Amino acid sequence: MSRSKRILIQVLIAIIIVAAGVFGFKALKAGRQAPRQEMPTAPVPLVRTVSVTTGPMEIIVTGYGTVRPVMEIQLVPQVGGKVTMISPSLVDGGTFAKDELMLVVDPADYEIAVILAEARIKEAESQLEMIREDAAASREEWHRLNPGEEPPPLVAKEPQLAAALARLEAEKANLTDARLKLARTRLKAPFACRVVARQVGYGQFVVPGQPLATLYATDAAEIVIPLEDRDLAWFDLPGYTTNKAVGSPAEVRAEASGREMIWQGRVARSEGRIDDRTRMHRVVVRVANPYDAIPPLAAGQFGEVRIKGRVLDGAAVIPRTALHADDTVWVVDPEKDRLMFRKVTVSRANDGGVTIAGGLLDGDLVVISPLKVVTDGMQIRHLPVNGGEIR
Repeated sequence: MSRSKRILIQVLIAIIIVAAGVFGFKALKAGRQAPRQEMPTAPVPLVRTVSVTTGPMEIIVTGYGTVRPVMEIQLVPQVGGKVTMISPSLVDGGTFAKDELMLVVDPADYEIAVILAEARIKEAESQLEMIREDAAASREEWHRLNPGEEPPPLVAKEPQLAAALARLEAEKANLTDARLKLARTRLKAPFACRVVARQVGYGQFVVPGQPLATLYATDAAEIVIPLEDRDLAWFDLPGYTTNKAVGSPAEVRAEASGREMIWQGRVARSEGRIDDRTRMHRVVVRVANPYDAIPPLAAGQFGEVRIKGRVLDGAAVIPRTALHADDTVWVVDPEKDRLMFRKVTVSRANDGGVTIAGGLLDGDLVVISPLKVVTDGMQIRHLPVNGGEIR
């Protein structure tokens, strides 16, 4: 075979291969099907829920304040003199029962004044008796000389008798004053009290009105808590929300000696005016006998007050995150796994949650998770906060 024929055969083979490739490509392209377009399904959001429990619920109004004594006074003498006795309990923090002796001012001068006053009374009584005898003799002499006629006042010595009687009464008053001053040399506790500060020493000369010690009463203590006006509607506040003399019961909780102590008290009153800056009412809670407990409820201690208010029937408490605009909550229908809007009646809200007076049923599943987009009846998955299977 000549060389030109071989070249021709090779060219024909190459053309056939190229033609077969082009034909096969067109056949494959014609037989390929276009991919089917499908819309992606939206993910179902997962929310957390809490189960609602309804029933009678006592409203607790909480506040915070500092304990203060019901009464605080200065111990001052009413007579002057040298201090001759000081009770060992008359120290900062010392305690006294009512009428217990605290301090004695030297009574010697006052004892002498009593003796002198008694002597002057005897002298005045003697002079009065002498004038009476003299007056009787004068009257007798007058009747003998002027039978049937009453003697004039000067003859009957009536002015002298009146003066003697007045002097006797004055001397009796002086004796009473002397005895009173003598009694005031013994300073006693005016009530059950505790000493805040002592400002007197043994042998010191004191004068009337000089502060000797600061005392405060221990038979009761008060704690003042600021509350908003809307909180007052939930409990008895004498003179404000009720005419009763005694208000609602309360608990005072405070840390003492490294442990939490609880004292029982009562709402006593509201202070005379609303705070101009905060517009808050200052409610006074009184605790009786705060020093009977060990450790005691001491003045200056900071504590929490829980006032026991009225009882709501069929109420429930939900987290604050579960309440949305227009007093609406999101409730899950567990059978259809759908979120439903529910209108509720809100009684009050505080740090402990929101108290719902109506609109929720026992066992309702309330959504507490935030959602950016939410619609009434939307499909959801829910998970109870106490665990469980995701639905």
